[in-house]
Amino acid sequence: MKVDAFDFQLPPERIAQVPVEPRDSARLLSCLGGSLADRSVLDLPGLLRAGDLLVVNNTRVLPARLTAMRGQARISLTLHQDLSLLASEQGGAPDRWRAFAKPAKKCRPGDVLVIGPRLSATVLERNEGEVTLGFQHDFDHLTQAFELYGAMPLPPYIKRDGKDAADDQRYQTLFADRPGAVAAPTAGLHFTPRLMAALDQRGVQRCDVTLHVGAGTFLPVKVDEVADHRMHSEWCEVSEASAEAIARTRQAGGRVVAVGTTSLRTLEASNGQPGWMDTDIFITPGYDFKQVDLLVTNFHLPKSTLFMLVSAFTSLDFMQRAYAHAIAQEYRFFSYGDACLLERFS
Repeated sequence: MKVDAFDFQLPPERIAQVPVEPRDSARLLSCLGGSLADRSVLDLPGLLRAGDLLVVNNTRVLPARLTAMRGQARISLTLHQDLSLLASEQGGAPDRWRAFAKPAKKCRPGDVLVIGPRLSATVLERNEGEVTLGFQHDFDHLTQAFELYGAMPLPPYIKRDGKDAADDQRYQTLFADRPGAVAAPTAGLHFTPRLMAALDQRGVQRCDVTLHVGAGTFLPVKVDEVADHRMHSEWCEVSEASAEAIARTRQAGGRVVAVGTTSLRTLEASNGQPGWMDTDIFITPGYDFKQVDLLVTNFHLPKSTLFMLVSAFTSLDFMQRAYAHAIAQEYRFFSYGDACLLERFS
């Protein structure tokens, strides 16, 4: 398929710069049964059934945007994958990350980048605009250094630098528990204690998975053919308890409801099996979904891999119709925007 098939006209003002408050007051476009209905996120419990299973991503966003100095040269770093997760599994070195660097040409293997008095990094590898870094620090955990020296890695279409203190809280989900992401699983941003209580009352069950979202999620698709695009890999995990909850739900006739494309990708990549894995799964029309029945997700950008995913989950024609409706009705798009509830087409 051509990437241009996933293009549409999105007015820039439809990209939300701040979330609505409270979070669960965002709009929700219900796309059930092949029809469209304008609802609110607070209506979600009434759209689900007792015995359905809500699967959320419990990753926590790190302040992963760093400024470093190599001599007199200033270098901007955006971390996107924690290689330390391999350390205990395969005997790898701890405190290693892949990062996007600007300007990357000033980062040569062996160079030391100074980020602060207690944090520096050695360039281990360079590949075009990406570097592999080995960090040196005197903290108990490297994430403490990021908290001190880093800024929240807001997406490039949000016109702030990530140093607004309000974003430290509003760019984290209610479920954020395991540090490691450099972008929020944004469908989860709509959930509040009030909404969770209503879902509990409805009889909707919940379990969590982990996918540490990488900055590669924001990279544009630069090829003409969909099949030529290569996804950045991300770490994900399904626990034994979550795998068992999914199996029980299936056996009882309940539906698996993924909160966000990251939860969906984790479930589909794991195929119901527990454990850690590195995934670069790329879901496009024609994909055979095996794990997920419903998807709560935000509205995505034109020609993005995420718009391709939702088009695979339903159909490209239906998503084009739904997005045209959302634009006409002035829904808010992407990370801090509104949501939709999608049902998998058979």
